Amino acid sequence: MRAYIIRRLLLIIPTVFLASFILFFAIRLIPGDIIDLLTAQMQMSVTIDRAAIEHALGLDVPLFIQYGRWVGNIVMHGNLGGSLWTGRPVISEIIPTLPVTLELGLLGLIVSQIIALPIGIFSALRQDTWGDYIARSFAILCIAVPNFWLATLIVVFPSIWWGYMPSILYIPFTEDPLANLEMFIIPAIVLGMLLAGTSMRMIRTMMLDVLRQDYIRTAWAKGLRERIVIIRHALKNALIPIITLVGLQVPIVLGGTVIIEQIFCLPGMGRLIFQTTQNRDYTVVCGLMLLFAIGIVLANLAVDLTYGFLDPRIRYR
Repeated sequence: MRAYIIRRLLLIIPTVFLASFILFFAIRLIPGDIIDLLTAQMQMSVTIDRAAIEHALGLDVPLFIQYGRWVGNIVMHGNLGGSLWTGRPVISEIIPTLPVTLELGLLGLIVSQIIALPIGIFSALRQDTWGDYIARSFAILCIAVPNFWLATLIVVFPSIWWGYMPSILYIPFTEDPLANLEMFIIPAIVLGMLLAGTSMRMIRTMMLDVLRQDYIRTAWAKGLRERIVIIRHALKNALIPIITLVGLQVPIVLGGTVIIEQIFCLPGMGRLIFQTTQNRDYTVVCGLMLLFAIGIVLANLAVDLTYGFLDPRIRYR
């Protein structure tokens, strides 16, 4: 297993390198230029030397040279560079936003499984009953309703009807855990509903497949209670595809935070990506997306390692 982990960690290097290459050049394809945005912030009476600004920001050389400098700075010094807009180090721009996105993404995944597991299991156990039809309809509803539309309704209508507005002042978990959770629970539910719909359908399908196995019929024949058959025998074997699905949902969670954080005014990495993309702050956007890419790769590695704990027959070579 150790050799397998080492090989997977080594494979992260070319994967992240390719992702960084694509991201670095893709962000430059967005219409607009940071020089134009910077000069627009200055007084029109001031004479602007565009060439001097490009030289100061390192934008006066070809893109391949800019990419080489950026990657070399990361490899040699572990430095993501400085913000083209504020001049601050990129890492200092990202660190304050990291806990917000991690908390929102983790809560979204937890909420999705809290919704999906019991409903999916119930739907499989009561196949082709009214309960099953209602559960499957709810899963389709979760998939069909856009989370940004639902989030907008949650923000707009309560403020119109009852004068209630979600807090826009971020409260760290270390200062007031209850207030922090109260602030995050609604965005987490909105983020988790899309994931819950897909997970419910997968859980139902896998449970139906496992419940038809011979060892499950033997457990029923022994007179074991339904709860023991489901939890000890059926659910564990049905979890492997579900864990795989959770790993595939990590990019969806990270992408969803960009919209949810913007709507609910959460100062996370998603909102920072939105703002820096508008400002064409290339170094900050590339640094954020590079961290997202590393997080997704590590999440998939963790999912693969989980298989061995769920099924002892799986061996890593």
